[in-house]
Amino acid sequence: MTAQLTKSFPIPEALEQQRLFFASGQTKPFDFRLAQLAKLKQAIIERQADIVAAAKADLGRPEFEAYFEIATLSEINLAMKKLKTWMKPKRVKSTLENFPSSAWIQPDPLGMVLIIGPWNYPFQLMVSPLVGAIAAGNCAILKPSEHAPNTANVVTELIAATFDPSYVTVFQGDASVSQQLLVEKFDHIFFTGGAAIGRIIMAAAAKHLTPVTLELGGKSPCIIDADINLDHAAKRITWGKFINAGQTCIAPDYLLIDRTVKDAFLEKLTVAIQEFFGDDPSQSPDLSRIINQRHFERLTGLLNNGNVLIGGETDAGTRYIAPTVLDNVTWDSPIMQDEIFGPILPVLTYDRFDQALSQINAHPKPLALYLFSRDTVKQQQVLTETSSGGVCLNDTLLHTIVPGLPFGGVGQSGMGNYHGKASFDTFSHYKSVLRKTFWLDLDWRYAPYKSSKLAQIKNLVTR
Repeated sequence: MTAQLTKSFPIPEALEQQRLFFASGQTKPFDFRLAQLAKLKQAIIERQADIVAAAKADLGRPEFEAYFEIATLSEINLAMKKLKTWMKPKRVKSTLENFPSSAWIQPDPLGMVLIIGPWNYPFQLMVSPLVGAIAAGNCAILKPSEHAPNTANVVTELIAATFDPSYVTVFQGDASVSQQLLVEKFDHIFFTGGAAIGRIIMAAAAKHLTPVTLELGGKSPCIIDADINLDHAAKRITWGKFINAGQTCIAPDYLLIDRTVKDAFLEKLTVAIQEFFGDDPSQSPDLSRIINQRHFERLTGLLNNGNVLIGGETDAGTRYIAPTVLDNVTWDSPIMQDEIFGPILPVLTYDRFDQALSQINAHPKPLALYLFSRDTVKQQQVLTETSSGGVCLNDTLLHTIVPGLPFGGVGQSGMGNYHGKASFDTFSHYKSVLRKTFWLDLDWRYAPYKSSKLAQIKNLVTR
């Protein structure tokens, strides 16, 4: 189906069709946008079994975790409920100099957008930004990851059956297809993936001065204070780290533990891993597999960093890596140089809380930062003395499901954000409008500039 789609609609032709469709104005009315969101919602509901099966085939995802792919339905529901409010122009106060007048800010669709998705949550992270693009009144071209081919096929079939290609369409393929797309001019590019590809996306976009949203990643630290509930913290971190076999951009990348509770906490962590995945995690139906051989080999090469405290077992045939905890890791270890993106959790310690924050601040800004502590002073320190895309206190990952919290990175972990209204904002231009009338025309600004007018302008600009 993909080959036929690409053959029938080569990239330049597809883009031209979308430009013409957008220029017709059909994507702008509220009723049209609402109807398209409803169609997308229904299509997902009807194909949820296919989506779950594809996630299982691509990543070995357990059915429970695979349903996170369908969680994008909550994004659609929110957009449908709030769309009329989001579209409404916002009046702002005008100035005395402009009397009589009115002023407002009006959200406009950008036009034609490109959404390039990742392989780790290949349906959710492809369709979730599409919800924002549709809600904002845009046309869209989607490029799913070739590393999750089963999900890419489901996305292609779903979109082809739901939308006219002059409105929303999909191009599958390897990096060469992405390269062909990036040659073209879009009104916005939304990319989720690694920093290396993010730089390529940004360089290509710069040639057209195209704005970009880059959802990247980084080494998200997890700070463990002495004053915590050890059992709850161990379970929440085990879940956040090993869901999808650690292939989550906001997974805790490493632990930074108060030395006084290190041994006690690691005992609890060992118990939690055993409770979650059993004595032999390779037989657990609840543990995903590594996406491909290249990433499997990269991850197994990191296992010799430090001492294996928990796990360490691997199976190349099934791309299995056990939930692994590495002790005696240093900041200079190879595993601490780049995002792990797998089920390996290094452990470092600190003696003073300010030292922990200094170490975090000495490294690139992460996408997420986790602190487990009852101490509200330390919580405030983290919020005011560190920089990260988001912060979650006493839990992991769940800050991303709060609709009112924009999700995105800062610095090397990304730029721009989405989720909820932030998705609508990302794919909108907020146009400033001033409207004057003809019934009065004060001459304070017109030449000749007499001394009385000079006195007036001095008073206006210096008051």
